[in-house]
Amino acid sequence: MNLPKRIQSCSALAALLFALANLTHVTAAPPSTTAEGFALPQPGRVFHFPKDHGSHPGFKVEWWYVTGHLESEHGRPFGFQATFFRSAGPVPNPSPPTNVFAHAPLYLAHVALLDVKSGRFLHQARLNRAGWDAGSSPDTLRVWNGNWSLRFANGSDDRMELAGGVQAEVTFQLALKPVKPLVVFGTNSVSRKGADPAAASHYLTFPRLNASGTVTLGTERLPVTGLAWMDHEISSSQLDPGQVGWDWACIQLDDGRDLMAYRMRRQDGSTDAFSTLAWVGRDGSVRHFGPDRFRWETAGTWTSKASGGKYPNRVRLFAPDPDGGAGAELFLEPLADDQELTDPLGGVAYWEGACRVRDGSGRKVGQAYLELTGYVGRLADRFR
Repeated sequence: MNLPKRIQSCSALAALLFALANLTHVTAAPPSTTAEGFALPQPGRVFHFPKDHGSHPGFKVEWWYVTGHLESEHGRPFGFQATFFRSAGPVPNPSPPTNVFAHAPLYLAHVALLDVKSGRFLHQARLNRAGWDAGSSPDTLRVWNGNWSLRFANGSDDRMELAGGVQAEVTFQLALKPVKPLVVFGTNSVSRKGADPAAASHYLTFPRLNASGTVTLGTERLPVTGLAWMDHEISSSQLDPGQVGWDWACIQLDDGRDLMAYRMRRQDGSTDAFSTLAWVGRDGSVRHFGPDRFRWETAGTWTSKASGGKYPNRVRLFAPDPDGGAGAELFLEPLADDQELTDPLGGVAYWEGACRVRDGSGRKVGQAYLELTGYVGRLADRFR
């Protein structure tokens, strides 16, 4: 496919962030649409499945995000990421456009695999327009970009199939089965990201999925099993004026509980008041806490030779106990420092990596994925 050079030079995350950063400032209750006419998340939305696992063309952007930890039958560990983005065309247009292709949605995808044994981190980005080997279903979970895909195996939400790869170096085929029910993060169906009511999403998550399948490295085909996490967010603008990036983590503890946290960072380095930590209990129940109830601290950094970005990829998280106990001190430690995703054609670099989780005494108590954005340049300068 011969894309224009301007489109070729965009990374998947760059195009996504450009869409997220195009905000209209409002101070009242959330309007129903952006100034461009895209839908905004509304409080009280009732979700209908499997339809709401599919795409939502009325919103400007959405993504399906799977991360996880795998292990071969002989104990060889891997971390993986597969992300599928849908970004709408220029504006919703009720009249037929003169160039249908130019108004088609963009489909962006990132796939990455960490081979923990060798320390190799392999990743690849793809960008296609709808109708050119990429698309998504509005009726159920089915999204694809070339031969990468994520879909329900039988049309319902009890099992998924994920296929990904990195160039000719690695492929993986995984079956994903939910261990816990779907959860909806946020309040009254809306996950706020900033003071602007439009800076929000519908945030749907399967916090714990059993994974099984194969990882093929060259001619080596390895049966694997493990644990994964899946996010599906639906939005039209998430960044608030004054925010420069975010730190996000999903944590799966060995005791059966899970935790999600994001820290929206402001220009002065402070944590935005709409940052959130959420506990998911063993039964799937969710408890949310604001930034006055948890602390996210840097415990170490790594500087990329490729981009120059300095990432705080060692994190100490102090989280309240949802049951009223003394609280938890959790330390996120990367399985490899270099888990930075960069686009050789130019665009945004960010860190997305597999981590082990230790408690305050140093004992391993779980696993995590950590995402760090806005550390190479300022997102507000580049994408507003």
